[in-house]
Amino acid sequence: MKAVHYRRFGGPEVLEFDELPDPTLGPHGVLVRTRAAGVNPLDWKAREGLLASLADAVFPVVGGFDVAGTVERVGVSVTEFAPGDEVMGYVWQDVLRSGTFAELVVAPVRTLARKPADLSWEAAAALPLAGLAAYQSVVHRLRVRAGETVLVHAAAGGVGLFAVQLARWRGARVIGTASEHNHDFLRGLGVQPVAYGSALAERVRQLAPDGVDAVLDAVGRRALRASRELLRPAGRLASLVEPKVTELGGSYVFARPDAADLAALGRLAEEKRLAVEVARTYPLEQAAEAQQLLREGHTRGKLVLSVGA
Repeated sequence: MKAVHYRRFGGPEVLEFDELPDPTLGPHGVLVRTRAAGVNPLDWKAREGLLASLADAVFPVVGGFDVAGTVERVGVSVTEFAPGDEVMGYVWQDVLRSGTFAELVVAPVRTLARKPADLSWEAAAALPLAGLAAYQSVVHRLRVRAGETVLVHAAAGGVGLFAVQLARWRGARVIGTASEHNHDFLRGLGVQPVAYGSALAERVRQLAPDGVDAVLDAVGRRALRASRELLRPAGRLASLVEPKVTELGGSYVFARPDAADLAALGRLAEEKRLAVEVARTYPLEQAAEAQQLLREGHTRGKLVLSVGA
């Protein structure tokens, strides 16, 4: 199979695109023929060795965590899927080895859900990791409720766009930080945008003089410090990028594979309550270019690799 992989940690230059042996299907796995693979910050963090404390690496490592494709075969214990089923998944495994930037992916059954029929392959591949991070933050950690005011940092980013839509679905008023060129787009989603930079707290206070009920942070640093000041009594704070948020009384969210949560996201997409913004699609062999663009930041929505016909 063709795959994008790396034999050592490093920058985008360590990525190779060539033939590797097909992965071995175990009893609890699903062999998926990939049609598209989402690109996430987790990809370049893994490639640079920043996940060493979370997962051992067995080289060569095939990159990628998001997949959308068609089931080729299933393991002997698997009853949830059958050959021909269209699926999507966030394929996190505790050893970095067999990722999703490949023509064939073996995914644990717990990482997959059925792909909504009217969702494109690219949109389905963009949904799992970022969608789960947003869903598990908004629904499970922050427990956003109708009538609340929620602040989402990096609201036009991969996770942020899902988070603002989920918070709106839950009935909340949403304020979102973003670069000014994304403000009109956010307004179209029912979000009140504010610009990044100094005096951020003051700009949010102009919209919410009494503060906010919940904050989802995907930026860290100054945005996180300002967020703590903006919370109302009993307000909730969660961060996707800063584990030390717990020292401020908040929650650190590291998205986990969850078939039920992913299926819920799929239903919301089918019901047109959740839109997937694909910023750009690349062929598989240009994974390094896609990762570098994402590494530089300020991409609206998701980047996706197209795999196969």
